[in-house]
Amino acid sequence: MYAIVEIAGQQFKVEKGRTLYTHRLEGEANAELVLDKVLLVDNGGVISVGAPTVEGASVKATIIEHLKGEKVIVFKKKRRKGYVKKNGHRQYLTKIQIDEIAA
Repeated sequence: MYAIVEIAGQQFKVEKGRTLYTHRLEGEANAELVLDKVLLVDNGGVISVGAPTVEGASVKATIIEHLKGEKVIVFKKKRRKGYVKKNGHRQYLTKIQIDEIAA
């Protein structure tokens, strides 16, 4: 059984027991999340597609930790002009674990 869920503006395929990284979410570590924006549910070959969401479906997850991702380098250059700009950042992420899919 799996579901397609929208979390913080991005779509993820989730299954029970799977961990994934999303953009920073509200809540402390070990807090429970209920994700209501379920777009699709596959329950053993029976597929339910929402318009835009599936009625009565939800996904329960637990926040494991908040962390920062790997460094992303942003490099800009204009040739023959002497313009070079190097910058970088680390994205704030949240690691969550999927506990249950209720359809």
